[in-house]
Amino acid sequence: MKNLCLLIVFSVLCSNLFAQTNPVKKAIVIIVDGIPADMIERVNTPNIDAVSKVGGYTRATMGGEKGGYSQTPTISAVCYTSMITGTWGNKHNVWNNDLEDPNYNYWTMFRFLKNHQPDKKIGIYSTWLDNRTKLVGEGLPQTNNLKFDVHFDGYEIDTVRFPHDKMTTYISKIDEEVVKEATGNLREFAPDFSWVYLQYTDNTGHIYGDGEGMIDAIEKADRQVGELFSAIKFREQYFNEDWMFVVITDHGRDVATGKNHGGQTDRERTIWISTNKKDLNQQFYAHTPEIVDILPSIARHLDVKIEKEQLYELDGVPFVGEVSIAHPKAKIEEDKLQVSWTSFANDGKVKISVSPTNHFNKSGVKKKDEYVYLTEFNQADGKGEITLPKELKNSKFLKVILEGQHNVLNRWIIR
Repeated sequence: MKNLCLLIVFSVLCSNLFAQTNPVKKAIVIIVDGIPADMIERVNTPNIDAVSKVGGYTRATMGGEKGGYSQTPTISAVCYTSMITGTWGNKHNVWNNDLEDPNYNYWTMFRFLKNHQPDKKIGIYSTWLDNRTKLVGEGLPQTNNLKFDVHFDGYEIDTVRFPHDKMTTYISKIDEEVVKEATGNLREFAPDFSWVYLQYTDNTGHIYGDGEGMIDAIEKADRQVGELFSAIKFREQYFNEDWMFVVITDHGRDVATGKNHGGQTDRERTIWISTNKKDLNQQFYAHTPEIVDILPSIARHLDVKIEKEQLYELDGVPFVGEVSIAHPKAKIEEDKLQVSWTSFANDGKVKISVSPTNHFNKSGVKKKDEYVYLTEFNQADGKGEITLPKELKNSKFLKVILEGQHNVLNRWIIR
C-alpha cells in the first residue's frame, strides 16, 4: 500500500509532464467462461453494461465455418486458443481441453507483443495453470522461451487453501483470489497486455444449466469485472494510459438444458463481446465479429506490427480502426478461382494471391510459402473470378489471400 501511495503522489506531481505526452497504450482481455449471450442480456450486469456504455457491446461467434475446414469445437481451451492466436483449430491444433499438441507456429498475442516490443510487460491472472504453461507455452523452445513478467495462476493445484468439493465452490473462491491479485497488481504494476480468466460461470452452467445458480454466478462475475474495470480507470486517471478493456465469453451452451457445450448449434456458437474501446468499426456493429477478431484488434490498439507471413495466417478481422473487407469465400469451378467478400467501403481494390503450399504450419521447416499474385478487383464488387495459371490448376491445396487497403483475409481450398 505504501508503494501504491508513493506512485499516486509521483503521478500527480508529474501530471503536467504527462499531459504533454501521448498516453501509453495498454490492453486487457477478460474471459468469463461459458455465459450464453441470451443470459448475459437478461441478467442484471451493471458493471459489464458500464463497460459497454463507454465503448460497445455485440454478439459474436465461436466455432469457425460450420461444416467447413475451419470448424472448431466450442470447448473451453479450444476457444481460448482461437482467441489468443487469432486462428481456428485447423491451424492451432487444439481440439479439446487436454492441450495435447498445440501448434506454436501460430503465435499468441503475448508473443507478438514481446517480439515487436521486447521491453513491454505481459501478465496472466488465471485459475488454470495450463493457460500459461501449455496454451501460451511459457518457457518452451517452441515459443522461443517466452516468459511472463507477471503471473498469478495455478490455484486449482493448491488443495490446502482451496479444498475441492463436488459443487466446485472452490472455483468460486479461486476466482475471487484471481480478481484480488489482478486488481492489486494492475493498479501498481499494470502489464502492457494481460489476460484474466474467470471459470466459475462455466462450472455452474454444467451443474445448474440456465437456472438460478448460473444467474447468481453471472452476477458475481459482473461484480468482479467491475473491480477490474475500476483498476483500469484508476490507471487511466493517474498514469496517462489508454486502455483497451475487453470482456468476452468463450462459448455458449446447449438449448435443451444449458448444461453442455462443444457442438455447433447456434446457441453454443453464439458468444458476446463488451469493450470500452470507442473507435469500433463495421465489423463490430454491422457485421458479425468472431472470437479470432480479438488478437488483430488488440494488436492494432497496441500498435504491434505483425509481419506479412504471419498476417496472412490470421483468421480474424480487427473490429477497431479502419477495415476494408470481411467474410472471405473461395472455390474452384472448372479451373477458375471464384472469390467473394463483404465490402465495408465503395472504393479501393482487393488484391488476390495464392500459394499451393502450407510450410508455415510445420515445426522446424524453414521454407516459406511462396505466394503468386493473380490480379485485383474493385472492392465494392464483392467478388471476382480468375482463370488459374497452368501450374496451379491441379493443386490439391491452395491458400488464397484477399488483401484490402486496411486488412487482409485468408481462405483455404482443399480438393
